[in-house]
Amino acid sequence: MASRASIQPIAHPSGSRIRFGAVVQGVDANRMSDSDFDIIEDALYKHQVLVFKAQHGLSSKAQYEIMQRLDPKATASYGHGKTLDAKRSILHPDLKTIPHQPQVQVIGNGFVEEYEGLKKIRLRHPHHKTFHATAVPEEDDLDFTRFYRWHIDAALYGLAPPVATSLFAARVPGGRTQTVRYEDTGEELAVPLGTTAFVSGYTMYDLLSPEDRQFVLSTKVEYAPHPYVWMSGAKSRSDGLGLLSEGKEAALDSLPEIEQDKIQILPMCWRSPRDDRLALQVHPSAVRKLHLAGGRVIDDLEEVREIVHRLQRPGIAPDLVYAHGWEEGDLVLFHNRSLLHSVVGAFAEDEVRLFRQCNIAASSLPEGPRDSCDR
Repeated sequence: MASRASIQPIAHPSGSRIRFGAVVQGVDANRMSDSDFDIIEDALYKHQVLVFKAQHGLSSKAQYEIMQRLDPKATASYGHGKTLDAKRSILHPDLKTIPHQPQVQVIGNGFVEEYEGLKKIRLRHPHHKTFHATAVPEEDDLDFTRFYRWHIDAALYGLAPPVATSLFAARVPGGRTQTVRYEDTGEELAVPLGTTAFVSGYTMYDLLSPEDRQFVLSTKVEYAPHPYVWMSGAKSRSDGLGLLSEGKEAALDSLPEIEQDKIQILPMCWRSPRDDRLALQVHPSAVRKLHLAGGRVIDDLEEVREIVHRLQRPGIAPDLVYAHGWEEGDLVLFHNRSLLHSVVGAFAEDEVRLFRQCNIAASSLPEGPRDSCDR
């Protein structure tokens, strides 16, 4: 079958430094031909975020199958895995599994009578006041907001980070916008209500000084075991880019059983398999140690977090953030190995948002820079 897919880069606002994102046209994601898929796969690696409009009839099965085609050797596990001690995990309240397609999760806000076999579900949009050390004042809450948590979709323990994630908008509350406050600089960014914000790891790397590039090329990140339980008592910086060091992490001996071979030590930079671009790709909230060239290990948690924050912070500047304006029927596919993303916004109780999310633990770990030091 001849390909019908066409790819149009997103036209970002004047003055923006965003260099990623594209709209896919001419494709029904429920019935994607092999030739269309090949174009879309290439575009995913090139543009990082792909937006498919008006996919109202997209089934959960088709959504999952797209993810499987991107990594045919991948397991059927959800990208975060089945979290032991789920009640302590910071992911626990935010995810509900579709019974007939367990690789697909339902997320959103508000009460939904029935959806995809789930009945009388209460969804909760993550609010920064539950995770940050400080919060926007209550009287400003519906007008002003923050980035909730910049992250990669990944278990970071045992399972390899997914190649990609897909988000499908079934119901979207409309109308108002909000303003993201950057408390450290006083800058602001107007965003659509309930946007998903994206920043490029390639840009984060490109912004580094020559000295910092050398550092990240030769450094590896050790993530905490059971990271989402480990971090459950800690609080975030106001920019959502990593945690404050207040000694609130769970003690290692209080975590579920730790299997040493599942602890992940990954490169700071992940290499694109298509064009060798390097992304500074670190989950700032889950970091525990840094392994430097020559064998030195930085294990002072406060120092580790300060280093990672200093390296990543320029990459979330307002003119580098793509804040997607969701419409019902949108399918967004993003390259999870070259981007960070964040939930944003504060909803009123009666504003219903209903989304489906799907990603799959990858068949292999991400590759680091070529010719990097093996330790």
